Amino acid sequence: MRRWRPAGPDQGGSVGEPDDPGLMLRVLCHELRTPVSSLASLTRALAEDTGRLAAEERRAISELARQQAAHLDGLLRAVTAGGGALAPAVRREPDAPLADLLPVVAALVPPHRLRTRVTRRAGGCPVPARRTRQVLVNLVQNALGHGPAGGEVGLYAAVRPAGLSILVTDQGRSTDGLAEALRRPTPGGGMHGLGLWITRQLVTADGGSVRAHRLRPRGVAVEVLLPRDGRRPG
Repeated sequence: MRRWRPAGPDQGGSVGEPDDPGLMLRVLCHELRTPVSSLASLTRALAEDTGRLAAEERRAISELARQQAAHLDGLLRAVTAGGGALAPAVRREPDAPLADLLPVVAALVPPHRLRTRVTRRAGGCPVPARRTRQVLVNLVQNALGHGPAGGEVGLYAAVRPAGLSILVTDQGRSTDGLAEALRRPTPGGGMHGLGLWITRQLVTADGGSVRAHRLRPRGVAVEVLLPRDGRRPG
């Protein structure tokens, strides 16, 4: 089987360049489905509004749609730059404060199921905008898909001595599948575990790490640890 060449830390890119066209297509389909479905939902909410939404709510929905469009544009630019793959970009991508990326991610979770706690210092940390948004979207989608129906999803961030720690949690019972997906040198067949494998490639490109944790008394978490300001490769 042809192998995937992971993105090196000095390449500042997205996921890596696949030698296998089938893997390239699976990665592309996986990463495009969230912004496309989110844009459809947000624009439908605006189109079907009959005056019930307050001006502030309409502005918030419009801004989320704009951010999702920017996310989609970034993915498509990565595809174009890589000749058809989500390949490393030549230049380091722009940074943005972590707090600027959170509204799009939080919008994926029904409000009554979402728990967030982001310290002011963590929210102000500059992170690679497109890659970090992809990472958080993938982890939240994984929590929604594999946690119990109606369970809470948590999004937490704080600055630790080792770097910027971002946790995405759900109320599942086992970390075995998470740990296995995060260890794989190549993704499994189909879409199963693909988002977690992509997440590891993206985080590694920025000199970070990804780990799975079991929570007490119940729950699982995926922790992304990114180097602090100015310590990233590239």
